[in-house]
Amino acid sequence: MSETLLWQLMRGALATRTTAVVAELGVADALADGPRTVAEISEEVGADAGTLDRYLRALAGEFGAAGSLDARGEKTFDGDFWEWLADHPRERALFDLAMEDGKRLRVDRLAGIEWHEGETVVDVGGGNGSLLVELFERRAGLRGVVLDLPETVRDEQALAAAGIKFVPGSFFQRVPRADTYILGTVLHNWPDEEAAAILRTIRSHARPGARVLVLDWVVDRADGSPWLDLLGSALYGAHERTEAEWRTLFDAAGLGLEAVGERLLQATCP
Repeated sequence: MSETLLWQLMRGALATRTTAVVAELGVADALADGPRTVAEISEEVGADAGTLDRYLRALAGEFGAAGSLDARGEKTFDGDFWEWLADHPRERALFDLAMEDGKRLRVDRLAGIEWHEGETVVDVGGGNGSLLVELFERRAGLRGVVLDLPETVRDEQALAAAGIKFVPGSFFQRVPRADTYILGTVLHNWPDEEAAAILRTIRSHARPGARVLVLDWVVDRADGSPWLDLLGSALYGAHERTEAEWRTLFDAAGLGLEAVGERLLQATCP
């Protein structure tokens, strides 16, 4: 059983049991007249305040963004998620850390393709740069750049030690000129129009013939979480894509999609 599947099963069991405990305590009834503090609720329902706080915090993280999902499939997060992260440094740091989940498998996919000595690689929206650091540990002789927003929490010393430079900026505006661009679980966070705009930014700044490597699910080729797909809809108004949808997206950006794997798509700039 894979680590990801095991965690999904455990999380589902924990969420189910936690929901049941909160329901049995009558927390919903205690909130019928509006918001209240955890201390007030715990006193009314006869629960330990610290324990109840942990339960409610976990449930808010599990179901908070999904609470307003509807049949239209539109983004239901109140405001822009990325601007919200920029205004909340602690949550931004946790988000960057969470993006490391599954890093080893992503690096395995990247390390398995051909690389050339002296090749310049840009990790577009690369967060704290951990993906590129690990790739460079396995593929020596590469030069690297991580492009992400300036508020990204990162270890500058670790990046410098790996020969990687951090460049602050928006992938909607420009990207450094390079031979290869990596988009590691980035495009699935954006609706089609914005995702195509990111690819067009790369195309307009890339060297002729540069590669674009996209690490994302191809839902009709690989098993993925349908719940993660719904969460993306709630937070970003985005969705996981089929192979046909990926081809349409790359065509819209003027890139040639050359190879489609379960979670790796390879394209070339004209």
